[in-house]
Amino acid sequence: MTALEDSPQAQALVELGREFHARGWVPATSGNFSARIDAGRIAITVSGRHKGKLTTADIMLADLDGNSLSPGKQPSAETLLHTQLYRRYPAVGGVLHTHSRAATVLSLSAGGWLILQGYELLKIFEGIDTHETHIRIPIFANDQDMVRLSAKVDAWITEHGAIHAYLIAGHGLYTWAGDVRRAGLQVEALEFMLECELLRRRTGP
Repeated sequence: MTALEDSPQAQALVELGREFHARGWVPATSGNFSARIDAGRIAITVSGRHKGKLTTADIMLADLDGNSLSPGKQPSAETLLHTQLYRRYPAVGGVLHTHSRAATVLSLSAGGWLILQGYELLKIFEGIDTHETHIRIPIFANDQDMVRLSAKVDAWITEHGAIHAYLIAGHGLYTWAGDVRRAGLQVEALEFMLECELLRRRTGP
């Protein structure tokens, strides 16, 4: 076992993969997870791996330009969406991408952004201490060109200010935090609120 495979970051990503798959948030080989190792490297899931069956051998190293640092292993296609956040925010320690039904449906029907308002679980986010608030989650059009898509996300944040998460249409949710555990809690809260939004839209106000 290599030092990376024995690292707490790799172990944490494996555990999240199994948990998120069991909850239906990363079907098949969808989703990708990463954790910061140091100022210039991240641990990230290898491309195409089933998240419910991850082992630490399915976690690899990449630099902040998205290049593989693990010979013979290819990082997730969306690695640049992770590294864009690590480069922008030195305090970010974990970036998680899920692909749930609620996130997928809402991302295709909500327009340019989704507003989450009045939920007690909004207090999971740093700087929010009351439910009497709202967060805006931008929705970006899906794009197989990750250089272009990551640049679009970066430009949106520069223009509109910091956000807690975003959606890619037909694709799913991205959120990030100071460490993987905290990012995992944000995923759990966001997926709950997205399910509530979907239910609310079915049943009316």
